[in-house]
Amino acid sequence: MNFQRGRHREDPEINLIPLIDVLLVILIFLMVTTTYARFSELQINLPQAAGDTAKEQPAQIDVNVDAAGNYVINNAKVAFAGVEGLSAALTQAAAGAKEPVVVISADANASHQSVIHVMDAARRAGYGRVTFVTQTTAGD
Repeated sequence: MNFQRGRHREDPEINLIPLIDVLLVILIFLMVTTTYARFSELQINLPQAAGDTAKEQPAQIDVNVDAAGNYVINNAKVAFAGVEGLSAALTQAAAGAKEPVVVISADANASHQSVIHVMDAARRAGYGRVTFVTQTTAGD
C-alpha cells in the first residue's frame, strides 16, 4: 500500500463575491420597483361653485332587435311592414319630443339588415341621434 503523507490537502475556499453580486442585484431590483408614498405638504382649499341643476336628459326611444328580426319599440312589439312602418312607429313612440335619441339594442346574432332598417327608419323620421347598446365581456 502506498500511503503518501507528504502531500497535503488544501482547505476548500468559499468564494463570497458571486453571493454579494446576486444580493446587490436583488437590492437594486427592490429599490427600483418599490413605490413610495408622496404626501403633499400644501393645504389646498378647493373652490366651490353654485351651478345650475343638471339639464334634463333628452327623450329616448328604445328599439330592441332580436336574432329572428323582430322589433320592439319602447316595450311594444312592432310587426315589420317595411321601413315606412318602422318610421311611423318611431314617430308615435317619440310622442312629440324634440330630437329624441334612438337607442338600438340588437342581439349579437341579429342580421345586419335588421339594424339598418331601424337606422333608416330613424333617418326618415328625422331623428339624427342614434346610439347602440353594448356590454363588456367578462375579461375586460
